[in-house]
Amino acid sequence: MIKLALDGRETERSGEGVDRGKRPLYRKIYEELLQKIESGELKEDQQLPTEAMLADSYGVSIITSKRALLELERDGYIFRRRGSGSYVKKRGQQKQTEAYDIGKMVAMVLPYVDSSGLLGYIQGAADYLDSKGYYLTIHTSNWNYKKEKEFLTSLPRREIAGIILYPVSTQRNIEVLYSHYMNQYPVVTIDQYYDNVPVSSVVSDNYKGGYMICTELIKRGHSRIAFVSSIGIEYRSSVRDRFYGYCAALREADLAINTDLIITDFYDKFDQKESRTYYKAMIEQLHELGVTAIQAEHDHIAVELLWAALELGVKVPEQLSIVGFDNHEISRSVERPVTTVEQNFCQIGSMAASIILEQIEQGFSQQQRREKIDVAWIERESTGPAS
Repeated sequence: MIKLALDGRETERSGEGVDRGKRPLYRKIYEELLQKIESGELKEDQQLPTEAMLADSYGVSIITSKRALLELERDGYIFRRRGSGSYVKKRGQQKQTEAYDIGKMVAMVLPYVDSSGLLGYIQGAADYLDSKGYYLTIHTSNWNYKKEKEFLTSLPRREIAGIILYPVSTQRNIEVLYSHYMNQYPVVTIDQYYDNVPVSSVVSDNYKGGYMICTELIKRGHSRIAFVSSIGIEYRSSVRDRFYGYCAALREADLAINTDLIITDFYDKFDQKESRTYYKAMIEQLHELGVTAIQAEHDHIAVELLWAALELGVKVPEQLSIVGFDNHEISRSVERPVTTVEQNFCQIGSMAASIILEQIEQGFSQQQRREKIDVAWIERESTGPAS
């Protein structure tokens, strides 16, 4: 059985996710479905509405409705049949509110939750831990490294057996992580790794992903390829490795690495209301420099650039190709679906959980493990040959 405990109120990057009463919208769906289950309105073995139906009914994204169903499943009220949907469990099989063994709990600390990718991390880790008789708790830092530090400090004191950490940044909270390492407390990072702290990690092969994107664009005749990241490459290992892959592909093709085509570290340069203006100015700047393709840090930036280009009358992909990273839901739901590189979030979560349990049950190992999960090219409509 898995206990899914959430700290903090999360919102989706798009701004959707919280109602006027400051209650996460996934929680509203969860509570209303739970009330119908407990009242008998939804009967045993009855099929629940699909994620798409719930999203339409509540006016939310499929990510939000999916999270509500995932938590009902985690809490033991429903079950899923592959390819069929979600169903109400029989009364005798539903979770009771008895105390659980805290010594069997593993925590996952995330910067936010409402994302298809992060739900994949949760799904993978939760399924593995459940199969081994452990519980999973989820804690969110809301991109605040001080909040992250509070969790890293307090969770071991609450007898949590180990922590799976998605770091806010690989530049932060090094002293806490190194202390845990020296004290032989199990911590495994996902999404990013630390060069200066010997904790184990499970990440996507971001170098391969960055190299793959640039190589595919070069094959299509592009030679003026921009790299765009909202953060500095020093801030996270994932972004740094994607940039290194980009550089390697250019050099392999005997193309110069032009620093004028590398735009980074602008996430705090504007507020949300000004974002479209900022991205339009970026597109205009890159167009003047002869750029015909953009390699974006992740799908959200790729979509912002797509929207800005279309508003300026720049044809995508005829005049400008754009590639994202993650295969986030947003990349395939916009008017011009975005080519991207897919990460296997579920496999990352599952492997991180297996490493944590190995350290918990077989004794802490001083040997650092750095596992890389393969990535895949997903071709869509935002890429084409250079004009």
